[in-house]
Amino acid sequence: MCQFMHRGWCVLLACALVGQTQGFTFTEFCPDPSDKGDMAEYFVLAGSGPLDSVSISDGEGTLHFPSGAKADERLCVAGSAVSYHVLHGMNPDFEWIPTDPSVPDVIRTGPFRMANDLDSLVLYEGGRETDRVSWPAEVRSRTRQIHFRSAGAWDPRVLLEGQSRFVPATFEGATVIVGPAPDSSTRIFNDAIAEAQKEIDVNVYEFTSPSMAGAMARARERGINVTVLVEGGPVGGIGSPEKSVINRLWSRGVPVYEMGPAGEGSAPYRYDHAKYLVIDDSGIFISSENFGANGFPDGQYSGNRGWVASVWHPGVAGYFKQVFLTDLHGPAVSRILGIDGAPEEPMTPPYDPEFMPERFENVRVTPVIAPDTSYLLEKRLKTAEKSIDIEQAYITNETDGGWNRYLAAAINASRRGVTVRVLLDSYWFNVADEADNDEMADAINRLSEAEHIPISARCADLDGNGLVKIHNKGVIIDGSTVLVSSINWNTNSPTFNREAGVLLDSPGVGAYFTRVFLDDWEAGGINTQEYLQTREFRLFLAGIIILVLAAGYCIARYRRIRYY
Repeated sequence: MCQFMHRGWCVLLACALVGQTQGFTFTEFCPDPSDKGDMAEYFVLAGSGPLDSVSISDGEGTLHFPSGAKADERLCVAGSAVSYHVLHGMNPDFEWIPTDPSVPDVIRTGPFRMANDLDSLVLYEGGRETDRVSWPAEVRSRTRQIHFRSAGAWDPRVLLEGQSRFVPATFEGATVIVGPAPDSSTRIFNDAIAEAQKEIDVNVYEFTSPSMAGAMARARERGINVTVLVEGGPVGGIGSPEKSVINRLWSRGVPVYEMGPAGEGSAPYRYDHAKYLVIDDSGIFISSENFGANGFPDGQYSGNRGWVASVWHPGVAGYFKQVFLTDLHGPAVSRILGIDGAPEEPMTPPYDPEFMPERFENVRVTPVIAPDTSYLLEKRLKTAEKSIDIEQAYITNETDGGWNRYLAAAINASRRGVTVRVLLDSYWFNVADEADNDEMADAINRLSEAEHIPISARCADLDGNGLVKIHNKGVIIDGSTVLVSSINWNTNSPTFNREAGVLLDSPGVGAYFTRVFLDDWEAGGINTQEYLQTREFRLFLAGIIILVLAAGYCIARYRRIRYY
């Protein structure tokens, strides 16, 4: 079957990789695995039929299949079956270095071995070359990267050992409850926890809130199975407040696991940066905010601006459940025990909430999972017809110096007439350097002026809106599609992190978050260039002119009266 098996679950890969052509093709290979000696290097052939006339060469050695061997749509050939199994949790179909008697050997002639940086794989059928892949000509090789072919192209995303390969899915008819942080995030979270009947699965980058931990502990006390997965190496490490929360959860019967940290063992992602829970087989809660006081304040206190949603649909719950189980049972995941220590102490001022949770029916929901399907946001931005509103903690350009991939899509949309607004955080650490949010906003506005396109950017007036900082990762497209997610707009987040989000297609949801965005935007200060083009400024200027003319008339009349 044309499937990718991964730790007890499978994802159906598109058999269209083979297309309508006859014979075999290369669809996957890894020349530089993480094991010592690269014994786990492998390649995959797509195709069905006898293998008697098939051979593979790297220019120095050649592999042939034993007589009578056949392929059934997907065939994996590895150097060492034992090494391959350690990394991937399954056996290959064949090996060329005999290590496992249960796995058949191919016939090797010469020193066949895939070099890490410069090599080729050539496929022959009946002595005729039918496929070839060369690197670095066609792919950029890096340690642990699995190169794969989709729709005829190599490496549509960077895929590393242990990472999942979820495919896009869309679910119709969901019930969604939405709101912003800090206004209504805590209420939506608590309401979602209260809905659980059997199970709550949690994946979050940082967990420092004692009250949120208490809600989960109380759920455990009423018989709900609760499992928590956190990032093992967040920036700055796991601090005392999070260790205290972890200790509290364990003491109340809630197991906690950590992924990573990256660089230790074989962590598949640079950071496990997702922020969601799966509730039974009913729905999910998803957020841009970590589980701490700034994102989920106790009572009416200020905090971060973020967006949250609970999504009630069995298909959405099932999708995220598979993501959770894949990560929980993946590489570099282990139990973590906390320590009894000082809990988090929020230091935010009082805040008067403006936006209460709202419920919407018949919402179309598309999960966005990084790095698997993070391209879906870029794809949606390219289809925008009227407007794009972007609210981000920060935006950094790509490592090659080009515009951020998502921002580039928004800029191109603006070039075809779509109105784009970009609102960025202005907390001190996002504006203190010489190349951060204020410079990014300035660059966007200079581009707008130079090309005369309808795009503008601001850094938020946090004091004006009573917020600690903008921590959002949200987008509104054409007023009817909303992204609620953990995906930051940099190179790393959509490419190397585990992230989670949802695209919500609903005019009602779009209108709700547009009101929230506009409230933040209008408190975001005045962009001088943009203001000079507004009707309000023209009216203000006309008023000044009238006042000047009136003052001139009065002065002239006074002088006339005085002298006559």
